[in-house]
Amino acid sequence: MHELSIVKDIFDTLNEHYDSKIEDIEKVQITAGLLSNVQPVLIQNAFDAFIADNQNYNEIELEVLVNEIVAYCEHCHKNFEVKYHKFVCEDCSTPSSTIVKGNELFISQVIFKNK
Repeated sequence: MHELSIVKDIFDTLNEHYDSKIEDIEKVQITAGLLSNVQPVLIQNAFDAFIADNQNYNEIELEVLVNEIVAYCEHCHKNFEVKYHKFVCEDCSTPSSTIVKGNELFISQVIFKNK
């Protein structure tokens, strides 16, 4: 399950950047593109398992945002949404291998508790 290693990397990053404020974190939001091979339910399960083993993180919530796949058409010079994994421009039917959005995986927001 690669989701558990992703969750561990998330907490490694949080500890690296917010070590002294880690107990003040309320929510971590990650953005995952459909091509990143991250399933929101599996990442949430891995997150829950990780915080069960690491009680100092038990008040932190996870939110997963999923980005659609967007490609660029060289012929039309515009972006288009990839549907059903067909990387073909909806206007001119030209295939495209230029991915604009959809393969990313990153921490998009860290929300701290109000004091």
